Amino acid sequence: MADTRQPAPGHPVLVGILLPPGDPAEAVELAVASERLGYDLVIVSDDAGTGDDGTGADSWATLAWIAARTERIGLVAAGLDVTLRPPAVLARAAASLDLLAGGRVTLALRPTAGAADAVAVLRGLWDTAARRAYHPGSHHRLAGAEPGPAPAHDLAVWFGGADPAGVEVAGKLADGWLGALDPAAPEELAGQLKLLDEAATRAGRDPRELRRAVTVSGVRAQPADLAAVVTEHAVGALILRLDGTAPRRQQLDEFPAGLPQAIRQALPAAPRPRPMRRADVRAKRRAGIDYDGLPASLADTAVEPGDLGYGRARATYLRGGAPGLVLRPRTVGEVVDAVAFARRHPHLPLGVRSGGHGVSGRSTNDGGLVIDLVALDRIEILDEASRLVRIGPGARWKQVATALAPYGWALSSGDYGGVGVGGLATAGGIGFLARKHGLTIDHLRAVELVLADGSLVRATERDNAELFWAVRGAGANFGIAVAFEFVVDEVADVGWAQLAFQVADPAAFLVDFGRAVTAAPRETTPFLLMGPTAGRGETVAQVMAMVASDDPAEVVAQLQPFAELAPLVQQQVVIVGYAAVMNMFPDTPHAGRGEPVARSGLAAALTPQLAAASADLLASGAVHFFQIRSLGGATTDVGHDAMAYSHRDAGFQLTALGGNDQRLDRQWAPLRPYLIGSYLSFETGTGPDRLAEAFPPATLARLRRLKIELDPGNLFRDNFNLTPDRAPTRRQP
Repeated sequence: MADTRQPAPGHPVLVGILLPPGDPAEAVELAVASERLGYDLVIVSDDAGTGDDGTGADSWATLAWIAARTERIGLVAAGLDVTLRPPAVLARAAASLDLLAGGRVTLALRPTAGAADAVAVLRGLWDTAARRAYHPGSHHRLAGAEPGPAPAHDLAVWFGGADPAGVEVAGKLADGWLGALDPAAPEELAGQLKLLDEAATRAGRDPRELRRAVTVSGVRAQPADLAAVVTEHAVGALILRLDGTAPRRQQLDEFPAGLPQAIRQALPAAPRPRPMRRADVRAKRRAGIDYDGLPASLADTAVEPGDLGYGRARATYLRGGAPGLVLRPRTVGEVVDAVAFARRHPHLPLGVRSGGHGVSGRSTNDGGLVIDLVALDRIEILDEASRLVRIGPGARWKQVATALAPYGWALSSGDYGGVGVGGLATAGGIGFLARKHGLTIDHLRAVELVLADGSLVRATERDNAELFWAVRGAGANFGIAVAFEFVVDEVADVGWAQLAFQVADPAAFLVDFGRAVTAAPRETTPFLLMGPTAGRGETVAQVMAMVASDDPAEVVAQLQPFAELAPLVQQQVVIVGYAAVMNMFPDTPHAGRGEPVARSGLAAALTPQLAAASADLLASGAVHFFQIRSLGGATTDVGHDAMAYSHRDAGFQLTALGGNDQRLDRQWAPLRPYLIGSYLSFETGTGPDRLAEAFPPATLARLRRLKIELDPGNLFRDNFNLTPDRAPTRRQP
């Protein structure tokens, strides 16, 4: 009797090609052709290197070459024998290939002795959410191995073969099973699938967790016949096998045009299947989240605590979070869906992440939701004549700088190209071109946001002007920015300097640095970095400075006052493109642990009193990182009430990072009397006093009135929350 279940329960139907053994060059060309013809998978068997003509090659090398020659098609390494390929070695090789291939690899193991141990080792080494991997197996074991690398996606492990013991193991452990249909004995496949389901059920699993992959002869294949195989056996992957009756490439070309799509069209109409995670993954779900109610648009890309990608998704650059669900929308419509899902969970923390680098750490949480905008990273030129560009929040500043460089343009951002656009472009943006060209938000001309009610709005100086005012400095409180439009600057090559000093008197050095900055032309924007002072009170200071000029003589002249601040122990000055500076440091994994502890302040000047308090801070041992960014110049050309970022008279921005919140607060307190405000991007304190430091009273009141209008339910509350002002005051025009 035909199986009455919907085809491929829990999985969309994939159509693939089983590549024949023999010449590896032929296998690669068949794979390339299969991708062009619209197939979803190619399967390379681990016995493919034993061709009768002696031309076979190692299957893993063949698969790697296929990965390099293709862009989309899935890559299945089948017939893997863990007695010959140790699972610890296979885990790292498979993850590495998956990263290089962009998340396209699947493993299909032979059900040999120790298969259960092998699966545990593979998954243990892929799970980078843990510091160490342990498995006390009898055939394969781990004793505190360091996990990693993490694959690019939830790399599936299938088992292959018709042996009942192997089918039983697949039902208990695997993500899928790879079998074959003998047209002369279809009952054998039905029996194997029945055994697979029974084994899964006995193991406490839902049979829908497993993808059923079945190999059939592709010769004279017709869409209706192949669709019947899918529906009769609930197949999730239909693999067409080429035989030896004709040249393999000729067989492939003779298949009906558009065969994969034709098979899917011939299937009975059914709802789009939702991903079905394994029982051990579902067991790690957090209470209070409606995982099964997640919109279908977000289900494929969402990351749960048990997923292999969770180790990369849970943390930011500095903060080690443990969210209950990370949503990764790919379109504006999916952002709307994500906001609607968050509205249904008002009891949970909600983090919004672009690059995830933010020092404040608010873009992750413990047990809540995170909306990760990394996929919204498009950069486009809207109007070359006016230098108007449109940038998605998930782009990183090194990508922006690289995209603008061919036009001779740049947009001042921060000091590290790996930071995401969204967070910085709603907070301020104090970068290496700030004194010449202003803050990042000074260049913003329009922003599109998804508000708490799910509506998409566009804000400019003319449309939704009050929201546009608020976004530039306090944007995280009002919605999720999905696109920014900036007018960028013409920027030729720049002077870039890195100067290191031996400093005997930190307080005096700070005063002299402040004077040099104040006297410097607008073209020069220096940042100062200092660490804890040693026992003798000495420390090393590093100045990183950008001079907005490509004239070597002018660059040297503007840097000379800084070079004379103290004895130089190292120096480097070059003429480079702005994009080269933004790409200077490689991307590092966002794998923070614990809570970042940081304090931030804005100062009009580096007075002797502020310098002395800063020197005491360095000597206290409470900080391991102390940075001063220079402002002034073009940053003062904008009125203090033109946008929510109000402290336009600030000449310097100070940041201190430490290891203990209370200790750092005590040591930071002596600096507060000399500060005129705070820059929230570098502040981890969340009390009401921090908001009062970041926004003057009139600005704060205006923001709160807008908050109650646009987000009365306070959905966006995790990033320095503007508690809604419910007083019946009238909003300013």
